[in-house]
Amino acid sequence: MTTSPTVFRVLRDRNARLYLTALVVSGFGTSSLWLASGVWAKDLTGSDGLAALSMLAMWAPTLAGPALGTPADRFRRKPLLVSLNLGLATLLLTLFTVDSPGRLWLLFAVLFLYGTAGVVSDAAESALVTAVVGQDLLGDVNGLRTALTEGMKLVAPLTGAGLYTLYGGPAVACLDAVTFLLAAGLCGLLRVREERPARSGGNWRRQTAQGVRHLWGHPVLRPLVGAGGTTMLLTALAGTTVYAVADRLGHSPAYTGVLYAAQGAGSVTAGLLAGPALRRLGARRFAAAGIALTGAAVVARAVPWDPVALATSVACGLGLPCVLIAALTAVQQETPGPLLGRATATANTLVFAPTVLGLAVGAGLVELAGPGLLLPLYGVALLLTALPLLQRAASASRTAARSPSDANPA
Repeated sequence: MTTSPTVFRVLRDRNARLYLTALVVSGFGTSSLWLASGVWAKDLTGSDGLAALSMLAMWAPTLAGPALGTPADRFRRKPLLVSLNLGLATLLLTLFTVDSPGRLWLLFAVLFLYGTAGVVSDAAESALVTAVVGQDLLGDVNGLRTALTEGMKLVAPLTGAGLYTLYGGPAVACLDAVTFLLAAGLCGLLRVREERPARSGGNWRRQTAQGVRHLWGHPVLRPLVGAGGTTMLLTALAGTTVYAVADRLGHSPAYTGVLYAAQGAGSVTAGLLAGPALRRLGARRFAAAGIALTGAAVVARAVPWDPVALATSVACGLGLPCVLIAALTAVQQETPGPLLGRATATANTLVFAPTVLGLAVGAGLVELAGPGLLLPLYGVALLLTALPLLQRAASASRTAARSPSDANPA
């Protein structure tokens, strides 16, 4: 299985290049601000809790994904993305006034609006990419999207931290604003013909419910999205043990940065392999293989040995993106265009919202039991999550194999 032909095929597509470049540019700014915002809150107040709340402010709007995805179906997606990027660039400039604990509320407000715009933007991007890129390239584009996003996480937070140390929070906000201006320009260059969306009847709540019903009633999407949410819950639980793992290995908490870097390298590789693997295995098998690999890695991480810890971090990075890429690609392929924004935002909520619960519950559990007990339990649960997808894939294969003879009985 080689990645280069499909990667080159994607990069030869003008719209795909513009889309991915805009993603890299805006993602770089977002990852830079993500770390700097917590440091900023910590410096102003000395509170670890408020520093954590700054990150929660960006995540919280994900819970309202089904409703926030509705604008992506009510407006043309390209102008909407350009407007969102320009709006965020302007909004970030207000952070220049955050210079005391009394103005920290403004940082939280901006981060909350930032996260809200991000949910709408993700839904619009997912819907727009199906119009600018061929259906056969969606898996490759989503894989490259993952590779580039994870690659940004390896370098952008360090850039943000360095810029913050030298010039303070407003400098990081300015960098992020510039990246959104560039992203707006790149989105404006996309060549796509979009019809004005028909204003369907019914109120906002009814339109939002249509996206939920589509996912819940779809025989392919429901198990994939459900498996994605369960996987994110269990990996969040496992993630809360990372500092305890470093301690068992005899390292300082800073060693977690090495483990996260190894996981990021695995995720970049997974993104490059995703397109060919998705075509060869199909969505269910690809997702199940990734979940099973992640589960096995989580079990093995209970072994207190440095080489095992590094290897399992890479394995988690390889496995975890598989179900996410499979679910997103399936949503794009199995959802009618007028409904795609709402369906994508709903899927993102169902997949990523459990992360918040997992982090909260896991933080309590790790105080009661060590990683030697918890990690095998989480890993086995992941392996059990993969099993129904494999069974469904096997059942679908048997049905497909029987259909020719059923259609032409002897």
